[in-house]
Formats: sequence, C-alpha cells, structure tokens
Amino acid sequence: MKWGFLLFFGLSWYWGQGQPATKLNTAMEAFTTDEQLKHALVSLYVIDAGSGEVVFDQNSSVGMATASTEKIITAATAFDVLGKDFTYETKFGIVNTPKGKSLYVVPSGDPTLASWRWEETKDAVFLAKLKAAVQQAGVKELNSVILYTGPWGQQTIPGGWIWEDLGNYYGAGAQAVNWRENQFDLVLKSGAQGSPVTVVKTEPHLYDYTIASRAEAGSPTSGDNSNLYYPSMGAKTGILTGSIPSGKNEFVVSGSLYDPANQFVKTIISNLKGVVRFTTDKVITTDKEEKNINWIFTNTSPDLSKIIYWFLRKSVNLYGEALLKTIGLKQKGLGTTASGIEAETAYWKDKGIDPEALHLYDGSGLSPQNRITTKAQVTVLRYAQQQPWFADYYEAFPLYNDMKMKSGTINRVKGFSGYQKSKDGKNYIFSMLVNNYSGSQLSLVRKMYRVLDELK
Repeated sequence: MKWGFLLFFGLSWYWGQGQPATKLNTAMEAFTTDEQLKHALVSLYVIDAGSGEVVFDQNSSVGMATASTEKIITAATAFDVLGKDFTYETKFGIVNTPKGKSLYVVPSGDPTLASWRWEETKDAVFLAKLKAAVQQAGVKELNSVILYTGPWGQQTIPGGWIWEDLGNYYGAGAQAVNWRENQFDLVLKSGAQGSPVTVVKTEPHLYDYTIASRAEAGSPTSGDNSNLYYPSMGAKTGILTGSIPSGKNEFVVSGSLYDPANQFVKTIISNLKGVVRFTTDKVITTDKEEKNINWIFTNTSPDLSKIIYWFLRKSVNLYGEALLKTIGLKQKGLGTTASGIEAETAYWKDKGIDPEALHLYDGSGLSPQNRITTKAQVTVLRYAQQQPWFADYYEAFPLYNDMKMKSGTINRVKGFSGYQKSKDGKNYIFSMLVNNYSGSQLSLVRKMYRVLDELK
C-alpha cells in the first residue's frame, strides 16, 4: 500500500512537471515545421516563475532581433536605477547676457512635456503655467530662449534606425528637450482613386517646416499606406509618399517633428506675445551652465510608474529612448544613447546576464540591429518579479491572447514576452521570438498564440 502510494505520488509529480514541457515540445514541432517558418529562426524560453526551473528551451542563447519586446528591459532598468517615483524636471529662469536678459531653460530629457496623455501635461496647460510665471517675474523684454544641453550630446536618433521609419510618429528620436512627444498630425484630403493627395494642415502648426505630398488616393478600403520622410540635408520640406483611401476630407496620419527644439522655442515665444517681447526667435543652445539664474518656474512630469505604463502599454518608442538616455545620465553622467547602452549592459552584467547576450542599439527595439537572447529577457522578467516596483511593472504589460505580455513587431520580426498563470495555478515566465518569417503577420501571430496557449 505504501509503495503504491509513493508510486502514484511520483507519477503525479512527474506528469505535473513534465506535461507543460511535453505539450510545448509538441506545439513547437508543429510550429517550426510550418511553411511560414521555413527560413526563420525561432526561440522560446519558459521557466517556472517560482523556482526558476527551466520548463522549455529552444535557442535561448541565440541573439535575436527583439523589436519592442526589448522595452521590458529598458523599463525594468529604469525602475531599478531611477526609482518608481522619479520625475523629470524642466527648469526655467532669467539670465543676464551681453545682449540683455534671456529665458534660460534647463531641459531634463522629459518625454512627456506637452504630451496629450495626461491632463496636466497638455501643451495648453504647460504654456499657461509658463506664461503666468513670466508675468509674475515682471519681465517685459527678453533677447532669446537659451537651451542648456550640456550633458545630452548632439545625437537625437539612435544608430541603426532605418530611414523609412524616421519621418513617421514612431520614429521620433529623443533629445534634451522633447515637445508634444516629438510628433504632429498631418491632415490630408483625397479625391478619386489615382488622384493626388493634398495636405490640408498640420496640428499643431509647424514652424519653419512643411510637408509636400507625393501620395495618391488608393481604393476606398485600402487603409493608410502612406509614409513620411525627413527632408534631405539642409532642406525644410518633408515628403509624404504612398497612398491613403480615396474620398477622404480629413484623413490623419502622424509624423515625427524634424526639429523639436525649434518647435518648442517658437511655440513658447508665440504663446508669450503680449506679455514679453523677444529680440530673436532663433534657437540658441549652449553647453555652458549658467550660475546666476533667477528661477521662475519648474515643470514636473508624471512619475516614472505612469510613464512606464504608457511606454509598455502603447509601446511609445520616444519614451524608451528618453529613458535610456536618462539611465546613462544617472549612471555615467552623460545623457546619450551610447552612455545609456553602456550603463544598461553593465547593470545587467552585475545581475548575471552575459553582455554578449545583450547587444543593444537603442532603448525601444526599433533598430533591427538589436540582438538579445530570450534567456536574457526571461532573466530580467524574473528579477522584476522579485522587486518592490513589480506591481506597477506588471500592470503596464498589455493583454494579448488573454496573456500579460509585451509584443514586438518590425519587418519579419515578431515576439511576445511576459507572464502567465496556468489553470492549475502554475506561474510561468516566457519569451518567444521569431526572426525572418514569411507570409502574413496575422497568420504567424495566431500560430504563436497556439504555442503559448499551452501555458494556460
């Protein structure tokens, strides 16, 4: 009787441990032999969230392009390095210069300045506060707006981003001062199929920058197949190509600001008309820090937990690049992409992740040159689970296929990384990446879901 009970218990334990691996193995065999994966590389790594025991491992040590699943690493690093209550502060003051008083701005790299995602950050709210501060200071005339960009470097676009992405809203790079998430809306009008698409307006108004349309009207049901391109070097006109549906009077596509600092400064000057007169509206930047400043206003961002909510939930690339630079500033004293990558790689090395498993080119995953292993991603996810900020981190993960996981998509790359609790109460952490698949992305995603369903 005793031995029979022990045998039953042992078999139950075996099947309880072995079943997920067996099911995943069967599902992955079917998945990887699918015609869509004929020339693809697939990696799946699954662990028991409690014990850390490996449940399934296929190519977990192979560096893969991750797309936006890389954001889980940037977000976890930011929580740990900066703290969940961290806020960005953009400071405004009055300084004396040889040409008279000027408005002196110390940017913080805040990616939420004039963002529409929170009531308190909207451009109208911010501009009203700044105007009130200038009025209270009693200043009637200023020479210029001076931006102190000392620790932020000159590079706004990470290396490795492709030209086709840069003019579109998701291709907005981060810099010392970011404005309205460094994007604008382009309102378009289309006539009959095959006719030219015309630009109606931009929202907001763009200073010193225009968009020329080379797009055509497609079929009424064609959807948005347009693409925005930055101008060639030295020019001030962006180009819209491709097509939008025919018969539209106000069709909106979103682009990235070509020069956010210029937009920021000229918006401020326009808003302060009637309160203060500026001698010049030219953007003046300096890496020399002023000492004698009459501070008049400090703009504070939402706290980090709220920023990361939108960063992961809506996959805002700008936030990733801003956070990476902020990590670099905190750890290395320099707010650049390179310093952020160096700091992040060193940070996770100290927590057991081989730097060779974490080849980064940006903070958002937009670069197709990023190479990260699924094992590294799962290691970060398990570390996060043990931290006091985990509830905010977990809450930010989107829900796909009834699973808490971050998705990632770039050309021929698809990924999902996250957490799942099974029906029998087991908690799993996983990362699944596919590179160089063929055919429809929608079809591939459905097949990936079928594999991940084995964790439910």
